Formats: sequence, C-alpha cells, structure tokens
Amino acid sequence: MKSEVPPEGHSTLESLSAEAAAEVVRFRLYVSAVSPLSARAIVNARQFLNAHLPGAYELNVLDIATHVADAKRDQVIASPTLVRYAPLPSRRVVGDLSDVARMRDWFCLQPPASP
Repeated sequence: MKSEVPPEGHSTLESLSAEAAAEVVRFRLYVSAVSPLSARAIVNARQFLNAHLPGAYELNVLDIATHVADAKRDQVIASPTLVRYAPLPSRRVVGDLSDVARMRDWFCLQPPASP
C-alpha cells in the first residue's frame, strides 16, 4: 500500500478488491498546515501505521482549517488529532503521535513482529 496521502478526492484503496477494502483500518489525521507539531504527527502517523498495519490502512490527512465540517463531524477540537473511524468504535489521539505504546494501546494493536 502507498504510504503517501493521495490528492483530495482519491483513495489509496483504488486497487484493492471490495473484500480487502472492507478489512482496511481507516484513519483521518487533522492537522494545522503551519504547525511543526502537525508536521511531526504526519511523519509519526505514517511510520506507526506502516509498522503496525502494513498494507491494511487508509490515512487521509486533512487541514482542519479547510475541513471544518469534517472536523466537527469527527468531534475534533484540537490539532493534530488522529481519528480511527473504521472499524467502529471510533477512537481519537491528540498530539504529535510520538508515544507508540500509547497509540498501540489506544487502537488495540499488537507490537509488530520482529524480523
């Protein structure tokens, strides 16, 4: 799976079958375009998801200032915020996402297997 965020309106799941797409964990990362904390959160989110859910996630990075309605729907009040919206129940983590153990616990994930 691509680790790059696709242009708005495009999905990273275009090449997956419907069955495989149903098992994908979906995230939205709300950021502030000018914040160094948000820049770190983007890098940390991609590293975390590549390590813990390789090929099984979709990450959409949204600027909170331009996606106000989406942020309101996801009950986001701070930036950066990572929201897992599928599968339910949704979960949120606020901050630069550098605490890997907390992220694993919060999203109910196991540590990646050692090579």
